[in-house]
Amino acid sequence: MSKNVYPKLHNAAWPGIVGKGTPGAEPAIDFDTILNLTAKAEVNGEKFDGINLNLAAPHFDIDSNDDAIKRLADKVHAHGLVIGSVGAPVWAPTGGGSSMGSKDDRKRFVTQVRKACAIAQKLTKLGIRPDGIVRIDSACGVAEWQEAPQDNTQKIIATFKEAARVAGDYGERLAAEGEICWGAMHSWKFMLQLLEGVGLPELLGFQADMAHTLLFLLGYNAPQHRIVPKNFSWDPSSFHVAMKKMTAALRPWTIDFHVAQNDATVKGSGTHDKTGRHCLPTDVNGKLNIARDAGYWLRDGRGALTKKIKHICWDGCMFTNKILLKQQTWNDILASMVQVRENHGWQ
Repeated sequence: MSKNVYPKLHNAAWPGIVGKGTPGAEPAIDFDTILNLTAKAEVNGEKFDGINLNLAAPHFDIDSNDDAIKRLADKVHAHGLVIGSVGAPVWAPTGGGSSMGSKDDRKRFVTQVRKACAIAQKLTKLGIRPDGIVRIDSACGVAEWQEAPQDNTQKIIATFKEAARVAGDYGERLAAEGEICWGAMHSWKFMLQLLEGVGLPELLGFQADMAHTLLFLLGYNAPQHRIVPKNFSWDPSSFHVAMKKMTAALRPWTIDFHVAQNDATVKGSGTHDKTGRHCLPTDVNGKLNIARDAGYWLRDGRGALTKKIKHICWDGCMFTNKILLKQQTWNDILASMVQVRENHGWQ
């Protein structure tokens, strides 16, 4: 058993729905199945402490009433787990709209954030959600953003400011997920520009995902912000310099953290655009040393633990259902999470 109790270890439910359930894609995996696999995972007596989820169908309807919210809480509690961070379904197909779109689009975006924050607040009051954020992204693609970068960024900043203030009304904080498929969030410098533009760190921070931020180093979708050279060979010393530069800029804003693996390529599935390809922690092609590299985000520039993040979450999307339905998959994931806590945790 690990000597550390923090950060708590959470699994993500959204791999069961991201890139799935649309024509040409695999069917979605229901929430109950993901919940059961999470609860059954065990490595040397260690288990997951909680689960994070998107507040989107088919896992959970954003328009659910109080009775449905209570049933969700009871179901998760019955599995010996808690709920942590939740994702607001801000995308147009789920009822939201582009954060840089029309007035109606931006209004729908903020409305979805309001609904998500209301549910998050209720889950907290029910005692099932001890900590966590509400996750958002810009809900717009890189290509459309590039049509008018400055104007579009200002629209996104304005939308995020409004959404952040709404979150504050519910006692919640928003975390913007840096990912190369989202406009104005597709490089480390654009992400920093967005966060600084909103300028409300008490209400809006950054969600760092190890797989997505790895591609920030390589300048996917933003070659001008590439940190490593084009002929980068993944030598440890150069990787260390690049990671220190990126995390020094984004770590002060980081309020939520996803453990993940990446082979430095991109992948898309269903309606989900190409983004950082999540790999299993055991994948020999993975470029990250998960247990070591989590420290770039969980420790400060001098190597001291920040202890800012009370729970960390695994994120691995667009795997095949065959892989996701294997119990061993989740045991291996849990093992990598335990290693992170052993290296960068506290009592």
